Amino acid sequence: MAEKFLMPKLSPTMDEGQISRWLVAEGDAFEANETLAEVDTDKATMEMTALTGGTLLKIIKGEGETAALGEAIAIVGEKGEDFSALLDEISSNGGAAKKADSKPEETAEKDTSKAVSESEPSTRTKPAEPAGEARKEAPSPSKETVPSSNGGRMLVSPIAARMASENNIDLKSISGSGPNGRIIKRDIEEALKGGERPAAAKQFQPSTVVGASAFSDEPTSKIRQVIASRLAESIGPIPTFYLTVEIEMDHALATRKQINAAIGEDAKISVNDIIVKAAAMSLLRHPFVNSSYQDRTIRFYEQADIGVAVAIDEGLITPVVRGANLKGLAEISAEIKDLAAKAKAKKLQPEEYTGATFSISNLGMMGIREFTAIINPPEAAIIAVGASTPTPVVRDGEITVRNIMHVTMSCDHRVVDGATGAKFLYTFKQMLETPAMMLM
Repeated sequence: MAEKFLMPKLSPTMDEGQISRWLVAEGDAFEANETLAEVDTDKATMEMTALTGGTLLKIIKGEGETAALGEAIAIVGEKGEDFSALLDEISSNGGAAKKADSKPEETAEKDTSKAVSESEPSTRTKPAEPAGEARKEAPSPSKETVPSSNGGRMLVSPIAARMASENNIDLKSISGSGPNGRIIKRDIEEALKGGERPAAAKQFQPSTVVGASAFSDEPTSKIRQVIASRLAESIGPIPTFYLTVEIEMDHALATRKQINAAIGEDAKISVNDIIVKAAAMSLLRHPFVNSSYQDRTIRFYEQADIGVAVAIDEGLITPVVRGANLKGLAEISAEIKDLAAKAKAKKLQPEEYTGATFSISNLGMMGIREFTAIINPPEAAIIAVGASTPTPVVRDGEITVRNIMHVTMSCDHRVVDGATGAKFLYTFKQMLETPAMMLM
């Protein structure tokens, strides 16, 4: 029996997904657990996998098109069966498979197509063949179009726009193969295979500038949309205050040097690895900092799951080091390197970037001396770590030079009081100024 295949929820914060490419063409049969398509979500490119076998009778959402959770993206069933009634139903309600008063997740669960997919990052590199006639529907200009030089609109999917920007490819040199000539991910991949290079820079010629500057609206990635939404949730409702402390890093730097001299080149630890360990050990001594406000309760966590902010092209993502208090510096270092590589490749699993109990944002390696970070709900606090720089200080009545690092903690005042935050930072400072305390 023909059924609707619905857009599944592939990450905890996903509310819509964009079809990157279909791996099964219309009319082709597929097996249970076979990947039907790659979907760009707010966090990564995920594989959408069928739980049962069948035939892909009709593609509703073509490559480069976006669908909300629970919205029909295809029709599956037995080869040769009539699906015209389903097609009429989808067309009559705009393709949505959900009722106006139902949540997408509830509707998706009720649909008999069982369009539930595995949350598994894409590892395929071979471009799929064209997936047949896709529904011709004009894209939303705000998300999938950019101005062209002749004043018209160039149809570009967000993932294609990002890839073109990353590889310095001129979109005007690309012919789109998506619906209505839209430039999609596959087109950029083909350009890269063909050795596409940016157009040569024009010779500078002075000219008279008249009027306001021209501008272009670039599509917003799903990751950037989620970052904007999450930060708006944090800075408004959460009563936040800030505490800053100066920490002498000379002993921590000496400890790092000693450890790196004793281990292999590939296993060398960073200052940030030591900071993560110190924060984890400090959290266990100050449970209110390692907690979250839950309206009528305060949730205290038994272990320190540290979110480490990683910069990617679309913004920041915080992979989580689980149980950092139980791990040694070498293990923490290896795990952070692995998570950072996955984050930059957009291959993190949902469980690898959600559920932190505390977060660290370190911009010291970029020369930032001091800054504040925004709390990532529902965590109770986050620390912003600046650069460690040689600074003249007075010790025992004499001027000497120490490596000083500024750390600012943003605190959720609903669970962390001023004295509580100050005590945590004092312990954290002790851990870094006397690294042996991490062993206690």
